[in-house]
Amino acid sequence: MALQRRAALLACAALVAGCAAPGPAAPVTELAPSGRLRAAINFGNPILAARGPDGQPQGVSVDLARELGKRLGVPVDLVTFTSAGKVVEAVKDARVDIAFVAIDPVRGADVLQTPPYVVIEGAYLVKNDSPIRRNEEVDRPGNRVVVGLGSAYDLYLTRELKAATLVKAPTSPAVTDVFLAQGMEVAAGVKQQLQADARRVPGVRLLDGRFMVIQQAMGLPRGRESGARYVSAFVEEMKASGFVAAALQRHGIQGAVVAPPGNAR
Repeated sequence: MALQRRAALLACAALVAGCAAPGPAAPVTELAPSGRLRAAINFGNPILAARGPDGQPQGVSVDLARELGKRLGVPVDLVTFTSAGKVVEAVKDARVDIAFVAIDPVRGADVLQTPPYVVIEGAYLVKNDSPIRRNEEVDRPGNRVVVGLGSAYDLYLTRELKAATLVKAPTSPAVTDVFLAQGMEVAAGVKQQLQADARRVPGVRLLDGRFMVIQQAMGLPRGRESGARYVSAFVEEMKASGFVAAALQRHGIQGAVVAPPGNAR
């Protein structure tokens, strides 16, 4: 009886010791090394973020950043930018801890990328009297295509265009204004942004369809692989749980859909 009791006491002691043993390193040490989660918010893509009536950032990326901070138990600092190019530079320099950027092989060389959480479309805008009727007609000699500097469209079209000339606007929201002011042939960017521009200014139209599909993911500075694995799992959970879909609906976002399940990039 005494032996049985002693064995039971030893088992309990082992169980307590096991519970007290340290587990895997908390991802907060990589995701928020300062004790605060610095999240880059890009106003250059209206599908991701915009200013609310009170001037504060709102959108699906803001919701995801705040939910991640809640999971980690740390405050969230929203660091705002006007273009994706500036966001990527901030991630590379570790001036922010997480960001929301399009998956691209060029960016992937400097930024850790999660699976995508939304998929959006890239479209072309032309003047009403333009002879261009199809996306396939854009890449021809004499056509000048305006894109936002450092945007996913800039990176993609830099690789893909063979005959047309690429012209860089300072930011994606400025693309249509540069296109009109300089008398260019084509504007390229987020379909939703260009649709809003077509309603804002007269005499322009979107080409049917899309010229590319953009997978928006979360990005982290290189060297934070453990944190990236945690955020990748977080992204998958946010998609599967309906969090991303609810955020898109809550913010009235059209032209974007929840990305299918995917592996870390």
